[in-house]
Amino acid sequence: MKSEVISWYRIQEMFRLQSFHMYGVIGSAVVVGIISVFLIKEFKLKSIDGELIRLEPKKFNKGQIYGGLTFGLGWAITGACPGPLFAQIGTGALVVIVTLFSAIAGTWVYGRFKDKLPH
Repeated sequence: MKSEVISWYRIQEMFRLQSFHMYGVIGSAVVVGIISVFLIKEFKLKSIDGELIRLEPKKFNKGQIYGGLTFGLGWAITGACPGPLFAQIGTGALVVIVTLFSAIAGTWVYGRFKDKLPH
């Protein structure tokens, strides 16, 4: 809430390239993630169960481009990605319930047609 990352206004600002705020927050998270993965690999860290943490490389496919574009378009139109939906609803932005149901419907559609989509 305080960082304004769930603010529809801040999200729209980001997609209109009018402010660095959201890019700074997301960029900070990316840097922390890069450092964390480096440290996990460098020190061969283990999980709480004592198992070696392995980070397997992921195979790239064109479906990731389509999915990313669809996700980004929905994010830009609604001003919300799945994480902040619940926080936005909790702050009283009840119209976001429509976005929540749309996200659920999109997940169902993907599950239904997954085998026919490019992977």
